[in-house]
Amino acid sequence: MGQDLVLYGYWRSSAAYRVRIALNLKGLAYESRAVHLVNQGGEQHLPDFQALNPQELVPALVDDGRVFTQSMAIMEYLDETRPQQPLLPGDPVGRARVRALSQVIACDLHPLGNLRVLQHLVTQFGADDAAKGVWSRHWISLGLHGMEAMLAGNVATGRFCHGDAPTMADACLVPQVYNAVRWKIPLDDYPTIQRIHEACQSLEAFQRAAPEVQPDAPAAA
Repeated sequence: MGQDLVLYGYWRSSAAYRVRIALNLKGLAYESRAVHLVNQGGEQHLPDFQALNPQELVPALVDDGRVFTQSMAIMEYLDETRPQQPLLPGDPVGRARVRALSQVIACDLHPLGNLRVLQHLVTQFGADDAAKGVWSRHWISLGLHGMEAMLAGNVATGRFCHGDAPTMADACLVPQVYNAVRWKIPLDDYPTIQRIHEACQSLEAFQRAAPEVQPDAPAAA
C-alpha cells in the first residue's frame, strides 16, 4: 500500500479538522490541498473537485490513488490500514461507545450548522447573521448538553472521552468545541467536555490540526 496521503479540506471545516487530528494522532505525513468553500461560489462545486467527491463536500482523502470521503469513514479506514495509535478501542463495547459519542457530533449536531445549511437559511428563508447565530447556538448547545451527560455519567470516561488515550470521539469533539467558541456559546454547563478539551489541546496532534495554523487559514485568523 502506498504511503502518499493527500487531504483535500478547508481550514475551518469541522469534518476536515477531525481527519487532520486522526492523521496526526497516527503520526502520518500527508499533503494538504485547500478547497475554499466560499471563493468562486465554493471551490467544492468546481468540476475538478466534483470528480473527486460528487457530494461536493470536504474532506476527501486520496491514498495511493484511491479516494475516500466522509470523515467518519476516513478515520475508520485509517484505523484499519494503519493500526498504530488506534482511534477505536479493542473491545466491541468500547468501540460501540466511541462510535456513539462520535456520531452525536458528526451525525446529529454538526450537519445542522454546516455551511450549506446556513446558506440555505439565508437564500430560502431570509435569515440574517443574528438569525444564523440563534440557529447555530440552539443546535450546538443541545448537542453538547447530550454529550456532556453521556461523558459525565459513564465510568468509561477517563482523561479523554473514552479512557486515557484519545480516540475518534475526541477527534470529533474538539472541532465542535471550536465551533461553540466561534458562536460565543458559554461552556460553563459542560465541565467534562471542557476538561477533555483541555487534555486534547495539550497534545501536539491536536495543536497541529487547529484551523488557525493550516496553510489556507487567513493571516488574521
